[in-house]
Amino acid sequence: MTLSLAYFVTPHGFGHGARAAAIMEAVYQQNPNCHFEVFTQVPEWVFADSTHAPFRYHSLLTDLGLAQKTPLVVDLPETVRRLATLMPFNPQMIKRLAAQVTQAGCRAVLCDVAALGLTVAHAAGLPSVLIENFTWDWIYEPYVAEEPKLQPHMDYLRQLYATATYRFQVAPVCHVLPHTPQIAPLSRSPRQSAGEVRARLEIPPHHKLVLLTMGGMNADWRTVVAQLHQAEGVSFVIPGASKNGLEREGNVLLLPPRSNIFHPDLLGAGDAVVGKLGYSTLAETYHAGLPFAYVERPGFREYPVLAEFVQKEMHGLEIKAADFESGAWLAQLPTILALPHVTRSGPNGANQMADFIIQQFSAPHC
Repeated sequence: MTLSLAYFVTPHGFGHGARAAAIMEAVYQQNPNCHFEVFTQVPEWVFADSTHAPFRYHSLLTDLGLAQKTPLVVDLPETVRRLATLMPFNPQMIKRLAAQVTQAGCRAVLCDVAALGLTVAHAAGLPSVLIENFTWDWIYEPYVAEEPKLQPHMDYLRQLYATATYRFQVAPVCHVLPHTPQIAPLSRSPRQSAGEVRARLEIPPHHKLVLLTMGGMNADWRTVVAQLHQAEGVSFVIPGASKNGLEREGNVLLLPPRSNIFHPDLLGAGDAVVGKLGYSTLAETYHAGLPFAYVERPGFREYPVLAEFVQKEMHGLEIKAADFESGAWLAQLPTILALPHVTRSGPNGANQMADFIIQQFSAPHC
């Protein structure tokens, strides 16, 4: 009998989709007779390119997160405006979604931060599984003083998160809850060897390879690219920076958001990562064992937690946002590339979640 599961994923960047896809793939590797109903506005290709698990995609705004002016700057008034159009969730929408997951034969509803899925699970009489390293109510909390209109949305979400049948916190955890199981850093796994990837990208044998990333969020890379040409003996690859397929500008390779190079393979072939400190980038860099030079994100509540994890469990250093924009950080590049790599032998949280899901939901829901 097919193991059918619904998955509601927050659309804030690509990282939550990548994390969900890693769990889907881990479930598939243990039980190929599985099927997922995926509800999100993370692009469908993120899942199609990341997992062999069969799934049906439903384009749905599951939650909002934070509106942002740039990958490093939040927009609180716009966040409040959008939240007001979405929450509280429409009862008719919940009823319709509950009917959908029931008709699809789903045995449980998995939720990557997206509280909507918890409400749908309750309406459908199904168990829910909340998977998070933070929740939006916790993220909103310090902003309430500046933007009091966030308070009712924060309270509403906190109530919804408390309804999860099962809850797992993924390391590094931003707000540790008592009696809540924690799992290891969770990420997708590479598929090709470093040599194969470097050959496909035509990286000179003597070059170091550095990955620059803003975690799937739009950024203006034009000024940055011009600065990178001064780095001798180093090639840079920037995912999501091209709208016209793979572009090569000297020692810089610009990739489109959807590339035929699997993102974890880029890390597996790389020597260091530089960019925005988001969960999935951190987790994939952690499992790849690479040093991480991360750009400071003042005002983002998760940032100190993630930065502390890099300092304690990885090798890395902080780059000031102004230095990243000006190119001054390139003076630190020799230091970044001299940081040691780490060989990981610990578990991947995706496999830990798959173990739980298969054990808990393989029998038909009663």
